[in-house]
Amino acid sequence: MATDPRDPRLARLRAPLEAHETALSPLSAREATSAGREVPEEPDPLRLAYQVDRDRIIHTRAFRRLKHKTQVFVHPDSDHVVTRMTHTIEVQQVARTIARALNLNEDLAEAIGWGHDLGHTPFGHAGEETLAALLPEGFRHNEQSLRIVDLLENGGAGLNLTAETREGILKHSKTRESVAAEAWGNASTLEGQIVKLADSIAYLNHDIQDAIRAELIAESHLPAVARTVLGATHSERVATLVTSCVVASHATFEAGTPAIVLDEAVLAATDALREFMFERVYLHPSTLHEARRGQRIVEALFTYYEALPEAIPGWSQPDDPPWRRAADYVSGMTDGYAEARARMLRLLPASD
Repeated sequence: MATDPRDPRLARLRAPLEAHETALSPLSAREATSAGREVPEEPDPLRLAYQVDRDRIIHTRAFRRLKHKTQVFVHPDSDHVVTRMTHTIEVQQVARTIARALNLNEDLAEAIGWGHDLGHTPFGHAGEETLAALLPEGFRHNEQSLRIVDLLENGGAGLNLTAETREGILKHSKTRESVAAEAWGNASTLEGQIVKLADSIAYLNHDIQDAIRAELIAESHLPAVARTVLGATHSERVATLVTSCVVASHATFEAGTPAIVLDEAVLAATDALREFMFERVYLHPSTLHEARRGQRIVEALFTYYEALPEAIPGWSQPDDPPWRRAADYVSGMTDGYAEARARMLRLLPASD
C-alpha cells in the first residue's frame, strides 16, 4: 500500500530535517531559499531537496559507468589505480568535510560532488580533447555532465535537479592556469565553490599516488615548495589543503566577503604542484601513448555514428543533429565498451 504524503506522521519526521537546515550558517544554501526545480515538485516526505538530488544522481546509468572510465592512466597494471568513480567518491568526501567544518549544507556539496564528472568521456581528458576538436561547438565534460542530468537520463526526461546542484556541476571546472581559476565562473553557492576546490584537492593527490605506483615520479621529485608547505606525504598534503580551505574561507566569512579559498602560500604551492603534474605525469610520453590510442578509438566511433545516427541505441535526443547524437553516445561509453564496440565495427587497425 502506497504511503500517503499527507500522513501527519511524515510531517513530524521531516521537521527535524528542516530544523537542521535552519541551524546551518546563514551563508549556506537551503531548501527554503532554493531557486527550485524547472518543473516544480511536491517536497519529498523524508528528504530535503538536495538529498533528493543526490539520490537521483547516484541511481543514474551515467554514474554507474564511472567505475569503468579512466581518470589518468589507461589500461593500468595495478588494481589500485584511481578510476573516475573512485575520484568522484574522494571529491564528495573532501567536499563534505569542508562543508561540515564551515557549517554549510553538506547535502548540496555531496550532490554536486557525485554529479560533477558524469559527462567525462572514455579515456579521460584525452577522449575529451578529441571530441572537443571534432564537434562544431566543442566539448567540455562539465557541460556534458549538465546535459546528462538535464536531458539524457531518465529516458530523455532528465532528473529535474535543483538550480543550485545544476550550477555547481557546470561551474566545477578550472583551467590549467590555477586551481583558483574561474573558467566557467564561480558558483553562487559556497557549497558549489567547495566542490570546485575539492575536485583539485582530490585529483592532485590521488594522481600523485598513481604516478608513484607507475614509477613515473617519487615523493622526492615533488617541488620543494609543495613538500615544505603542503607536506611530505599524501595524508599531510590532503590535511593541509582541507585545513587551509576551512581556515581561510572562515576568515572571508568574518570579513563579510564570503568565498571558498586557500591561503596564499598554500595556493601558490598547490599551483606549483599542479604544474609539476602536467609536466611530469599528464604529458609524460608513456601516459600519452595509451591516451593517443584512446583518442583514435573515440574519433573512429564518433565518425562512424555521426554518419549513421540510426545505429545509436538510445542515450541521445532523436531530433538533435547527427554530430550531437554521436557525441552524446560516444562520450557516455566506458573505456572497455568503446574499445569492444570499435573492434566489433572493425574500426581499429590490426596493429591496435
